[in-house]
Amino acid sequence: MKLVGIIDEDFINYRKPAMVLEFPYCDFKCMKECGMQICQNLPLASLPIVDAPIESLIDRFVSNPITEAIVMQGLEPLSDESMPDVIEFIKQFRRKVHDKVDIVIYTGYNESEVSKKIEQIWQIASSYYYRGNIIIKFGRFIPNQQYHYDEVLGISLASDNQYAKIIS
Repeated sequence: MKLVGIIDEDFINYRKPAMVLEFPYCDFKCMKECGMQICQNLPLASLPIVDAPIESLIDRFVSNPITEAIVMQGLEPLSDESMPDVIEFIKQFRRKVHDKVDIVIYTGYNESEVSKKIEQIWQIASSYYYRGNIIIKFGRFIPNQQYHYDEVLGISLASDNQYAKIIS
């Protein structure tokens, strides 16, 4: 699995303590659309890409008594380059971890832009006895907007157009 970072215990990106997996690829659509260098994750683009074995990531999560969720963020987990890793991680994670662990995917895409990818993730998740919660945060960052509280994530998001949705 190609990553640029792993945070073992994060208390900012979800209402539960989470292990964060940081993905390396993005087309920087947010910055292109607004014409400004606004990406808070831009420094990740200059980090080396590491190949992290999924099995070891799962073992690392399971052995941590604090974490209760997985957050995939990034640059862009739903990029064409990262999507196969996201799918494979969900498959292996659900096979090994049979409790109600939430998997949260942060994307800068709008829901309509990734509907086929969401369907693919839902198909994988629905093939397990306990599907668990797969949550996707949608929407690009737009500067100069009001923060708003998202009930699903349990945190405030930076743009009015951003929201989270439980897909399974």
